[in-house]
Amino acid sequence: MSQQLTQQARQQIAVSGIGGQGVLFVTKLLAETAVHLGWSVLLSETHGMAQRGGNVISHLKVWDPRAAGSTAPTTSTAANGKPPVGFTSPLIRAGQADVLLALHPEALTTHGFYLNPKGTAIVNAPTANGPYTIDADRIAAEIGHAIAANLVLLGFAAGVGALFCTAEPLREILDALGGPRRDVNRQAFQAGLSRAGR
Repeated sequence: MSQQLTQQARQQIAVSGIGGQGVLFVTKLLAETAVHLGWSVLLSETHGMAQRGGNVISHLKVWDPRAAGSTAPTTSTAANGKPPVGFTSPLIRAGQADVLLALHPEALTTHGFYLNPKGTAIVNAPTANGPYTIDADRIAAEIGHAIAANLVLLGFAAGVGALFCTAEPLREILDALGGPRRDVNRQAFQAGLSRAGR
């Protein structure tokens, strides 16, 4: 996919899925990447329904404090008259998310109300219903790691330019987190990235 979305100096990202799909891992990876880039981060994770099969959503807000118009999150207007880049609350209000990462098709129905009308939904679904839909479950199963569909979706999101950063810093943090699944995670991330034509 050649179309690239405009990367922003601030972004509100909702990650939605069901327990066991790795919603919290994707959120942690995005947050760690933002910190690595020198960005500020606010996040809120829903653990109450995180048991396998329950709906899970996490809210992530990131911003570059060095960007033009940036100021302390508690200030309503910067010295140059532009609105501040920062945020004051980790929770995303309805209609305000720039990106919704939907780890299963029903996530778009369940949590789609968070998405800004001009926002982008990256959806894991078996049939394409938009330019940013990918069958991450099938791709993960094809590479022999069905549980890594979350990273296939994340790689795809990075590849189409939907996120605040490119794929490379995400890959660096994925490697830095290490663990016994590092190679599997990297392979799944790359599979999603490749589907985006990157």
